[in-house]
Parts: sequence; structure tokens; C-alpha cells
Amino acid sequence: MSAAGKNRSLVASLMAPPPVTDTPTAPAEGAGRLSTRMSGLARVASGDFKEITQKLVDPARCRIWTRHNRRYDLLSPESCADLLEALRSQGFQEFPAIVRRVTDDPNFDYEVIAGARRHWSISYLRTVEHRDFKYLIEERDLTDEQAFRLSDVENRSRTDLCDYERAVDYLGAVAAYYDGEAKRMAARLEVSTPWLSRFLDLAKLPGPVVEAFGDIRVLRVNHSRQLKPFLEGGPAQDQMLEEAARLAAQQREHLARRQPLLEATKVVQALQAAAGHKPPPKLTPKKSVASIISNSRGDALFTLRRKGRKHLIFELSLETKGSTDDLVNAFRREIQKARG
Repeated sequence: MSAAGKNRSLVASLMAPPPVTDTPTAPAEGAGRLSTRMSGLARVASGDFKEITQKLVDPARCRIWTRHNRRYDLLSPESCADLLEALRSQGFQEFPAIVRRVTDDPNFDYEVIAGARRHWSISYLRTVEHRDFKYLIEERDLTDEQAFRLSDVENRSRTDLCDYERAVDYLGAVAAYYDGEAKRMAARLEVSTPWLSRFLDLAKLPGPVVEAFGDIRVLRVNHSRQLKPFLEGGPAQDQMLEEAARLAAQQREHLARRQPLLEATKVVQALQAAAGHKPPPKLTPKKSVASIISNSRGDALFTLRRKGRKHLIFELSLETKGSTDDLVNAFRREIQKARG
């Protein structure tokens, strides 16, 4: 039974007359039962129990909230494939979208606070596949700040929402609802200030740098951390922005030709290099030089090489002209020298 059904049953049971029994009820017991019912009704009226109303509506009557943290234009059959498959197999939408009432536009009844992906999928099934689906919604009375926090909580753990989409949402919210105070916003979201600051830095990347990646969905928080030191003004920043414009043009050309985009790591490396960043040299372990151990006649017996301070590597050639005694004596001599 749904939450709404349980609440209606509760109210009905509270209002129902007491059962008739053959045994007379003592006044004290009857008074107690009436008191319990009245207390239950009072709790319902005071808000201890809330009736949640869910509706099935035409998605065309719902608009996406302008501050929704998901880029609706980036949704596609590929990005919504799992949800589309679930809707086709189940025949209905399992989880309701969170909406609030619209009063400023006769073309819409609701705006979607959380559930843009469900809205897109239901709309796609209705218009493209001509399936008889309706959009399941749950209406709530929310301020903009409450709507922002609710949307963030629902989508924060979703892997299909990219870092950059989330970052742009946070940057807009910190100015709109928290007077530009990241610490205050972090407290409301129950996250650490450094964690939030990394997302805000990502959203502040210059437009040409963002475009250099070709697709915002590949942009990650760690990319902005790698590029931030070169975006503090001066020649390094100018050179990086110039390279970013070149990369952006290249990425657009790849998209037009349906060629793979340059990988994000390659973009970061190219931008850093343009700003004058030199990657640290790769440290390779030094190889010890092998010594050729010979007998008194100059016949090579084996090679000897150190491996660290505690190991020796012997390589014996079975084609040596030295005798077995030569090998054993030389081996013993080298072991003694190594051990000091």
C-alpha cells in the first residue's frame, strides 16, 4: 500500500465508530479510546502525518526548472538507455518526479525540480514510439533554495550527471541563495568547504578552456585543479587560452566529421605545455653494469651484476672454456668479496 493509502486508512480508522460487542465497555475504557482517536486526529492535523499526493500527467504540461542541475539538451536515447528499457519492460514509471505548481504561464501546470531525465524519457516514448505513458509526479511547495537542495541531494550520487553540470549549478546557487558565501552553502549542503570549492573552481574555468574539451561531460574536478595554477593572469594564461581556442576548433572539426574527440588527459597536457609547464622527467632505475669474471687464463666464466645492496645476479655460460674448478673457485671468491 502507498503512503497516501496508509494515511487515508489511518484517518478512516480514526473516524470509524467503535466496534459493537456483547460485553459492555467500562466508561473509563471508552473514554480512553475516544481520547486516543482525538489525539490521532490532532497529530494528522498538526503535520505528524502528511498525505503525499502523486499524479499521472501529460509531460507536455511540465516545464524544466530553469535552475535544474541537469543539461536537458544533452539527454539522448543513449544517455537514457537504462531508463527507457526499464519503462518499456515495466510499462510504468516507478519513482515520481518532484515538481511544484506553476502560476506564471498558462502553458504549464508544473515545473520539474527533480526528474528531468524521467521527463525526457517519458516524452520520448510518447512522441517517438507513440506509447501510452504518463508522467508520474509528486507536487511539493518549495522555495528556490529548498528546490536547489532537493535537486542536489537526488542527483549528487548519480554518475550520469557530470562534474561540470554540478559545478555550474553550485556556482549559480552560491550567488543566488547564499550571498556568495561558499562556507555557508557547504554547511547547508552538509559537505566540506574544500570539496565545494573544487567544484566552484571547475565552474570558473574560462569558456575557451571548457570548449577545448569538446564535451563538457568529460570535464572533471581534477582537470581544473591541474589547470588552475596557469590561469592567474600573465603570459602563461594568454598562451593557454590561445592553445585552448586552437583545440576547441579541432574538437568541433572532429565532431562535424564524427571522429573521436581528443582525450581529456591529452587536452590538459596540451594546455599545460602551452603555458610553459614542463612535466617532471621520468625517473628510471639505474641499471648496474655487469662484470665479466674470468679465470687466470682470461677465459670468461660468468657475468656478475648487483641488484640493490643485498642481491647478486650471476649469469653462467655453459660454453665457457674454464673448468668446473675455475667456476667454483671464482664463484666462492666473488661471494666472499660481496659479503666483505
